[in-house]
Amino acid sequence: MTPGDKNSNNDIINGKHVSGTSFQISVWKQIAEIPAGQTSTYSQIAYSIGNPKASRAVANACGQNPFPIVIPCHRVVRSDGGLGGYSGKGGTATKFALLESEKLLRKAK
Repeated sequence: MTPGDKNSNNDIINGKHVSGTSFQISVWKQIAEIPAGQTSTYSQIAYSIGNPKASRAVANACGQNPFPIVIPCHRVVRSDGGLGGYSGKGGTATKFALLESEKLLRKAK
């Protein structure tokens, strides 16, 4: 499983049928495990899938995420604390709002 893998694979993540490279699917599966109200970094995701030097490729996989809310790439941020990008509607403003709303949800539990 490398970032340059061009073979298309199919899988189901959080109830959605997805198609992507084995690398993308491994990233999306890892992202799907991040609980609401928590974040992970691109480099932590890279490390957790066994590709510790692939943080930029992880960011690219996030950008190709076909279901940005269902596979919650908004929970993946930069190592320096910055938001990073967001491919969902509204861009980083939406990413920020989603993270804020999840923090509030977590406090209410």
